[in-house]
Amino acid sequence: MTEYTIQAAYLAASILFILGLKSLTRPDSARRGMQQAAVGMLLAIVGTLLHHQIVRYDWIIGGLVVGTVIGVPLGFMVPMTAMPQRIAISHMFGALAATLVGVIEYREAAGAIDTARMGALGFEVLFGALTVTGSFMAFGKLQELVPGRPVTYPGQNAVNIALFVSTIGMLVYVVLHPLAAGVFYTMIGFAFLIGMFMVLPIGGADMPVVISLLNSYAGLASSATGFAIGNNVLIIAGALDGASGFVLSVLMSKAMNRSFGNVLFGAFGGAPAAAGTKTTEGLAVRPISADDAALQLAYAKLVIVVPGYGMAVAQAQHQVRELATLIEKHGGEVKYAIHPVAGRMPGHMNVLLAEADVPYDRLYDMDEINEEFERADVALVIGANDVVNPAARTDKGSPIYGMPILNVDKAHSIIVLKRSMNPGFAGIENELFYDPKTAMLFGDAKTSLTRLVAAVKNL
Repeated sequence: MTEYTIQAAYLAASILFILGLKSLTRPDSARRGMQQAAVGMLLAIVGTLLHHQIVRYDWIIGGLVVGTVIGVPLGFMVPMTAMPQRIAISHMFGALAATLVGVIEYREAAGAIDTARMGALGFEVLFGALTVTGSFMAFGKLQELVPGRPVTYPGQNAVNIALFVSTIGMLVYVVLHPLAAGVFYTMIGFAFLIGMFMVLPIGGADMPVVISLLNSYAGLASSATGFAIGNNVLIIAGALDGASGFVLSVLMSKAMNRSFGNVLFGAFGGAPAAAGTKTTEGLAVRPISADDAALQLAYAKLVIVVPGYGMAVAQAQHQVRELATLIEKHGGEVKYAIHPVAGRMPGHMNVLLAEADVPYDRLYDMDEINEEFERADVALVIGANDVVNPAARTDKGSPIYGMPILNVDKAHSIIVLKRSMNPGFAGIENELFYDPKTAMLFGDAKTSLTRLVAAVKNL
């Protein structure tokens, strides 16, 4: 009877995981999706706690208590700007758990392990170990503990490929010879190195794709864990995690007009200036005062707000919402244009704006909003850079050429809120800033928006 209860709990959990993923595809149902997934995880934990192989609960209860004590404050205290780092470190701990389970299962088998199970264990520890160090390196880059620029050296790709091929060779060997413990542990060590060497050469602009890809690897490791220990919910949840992470990585790469090979080996996204065929020599930007910008915004019929990482850093989403409310009181319409890779994680801008109670129906994906720019009186760009750079359409020598962008340059008037003229992650000048229709309001996004709000109120 207990076994039926466990499997029923696992089935219900799996259904809730699938429903949760489906709900996360839309902003207006995303909160419900998170709640469904949370209930599913609770059912999975309860089902596992009923398992007959558990002979004592003291360590399990202690782990649940410690995890709750650490997890709840993290959920409330970590700012949205640091959410990508938190996700990266969460991947690291999840992958570490999968790796340790694999090592313990291997040791307890004491050589009595068949080829199929050894294959699952080998796959589990390989992907788990490389995800541990890869996620930690991604965390370090996002937290600026490690240089955000690509860290490269001569022969780097050759070394990485040789390391990967050697590790795969060891995986095949231990599957055929499970008693080769030395090879098994050496393979884990090599996998740790692969994760580190894989992320070091990747620049900051590509971290969202890297985090998504590492999420896929962690899911694969979890699914392999399920096969190794005979746990159905781990198999299903890991497969869902791995598949969704991979699909998301593909979509994000497409949004940047990049291939996986280019992301993993191209060393794009660093701070050094990239080459392009066009220059801004002889061009000048046009600064604007907060009062003049407020006048344009207050009397515009349609304003399209383009949020970027600068808004996230300044935590200015509440000021954006306040300004939009004032514009609407003056009779204007406000829409928000969301680029797929704006910010440092998928959905970063959506989450921040939702936190400020921006209505879901005002958020538009790039494909939905791009045609609207031609009739927009003002496009308000807040800390966005590469995702609005017209060079992606016009400069074949630009590293971002071909990348889908928001058509901000087609608006009647453009106001850009930016700290300075420093380039974005791609390391290139932005043609938009030198457009005759563009006016630059320099300063911290929160401060600039506060000034705009005050100026609109005084009109």
